[in-house]
Amino acid sequence: VSKIGEEQLFYLMSRGIGEDEAAAMIVGGFIEPLVKELPMEYAVEMNRLIQLQMEGSIG
Repeated sequence: VSKIGEEQLFYLMSRGIGEDEAAAMIVGGFIEPLVKELPMEYAVEMNRLIQLQMEGSIG
């Protein structure tokens, strides 16, 4: 696990996507294959926790 690549952020932001949304898209793309393997109730909770983390609501 590493930080989000600056080049990835730059690419998305250069196409008019805000930094927060771009970061969420990158994280979502990374996590999606894992979440798809979880049972539905866990996948829903995982997505909710990721969204909260991306909004800075946890920790």
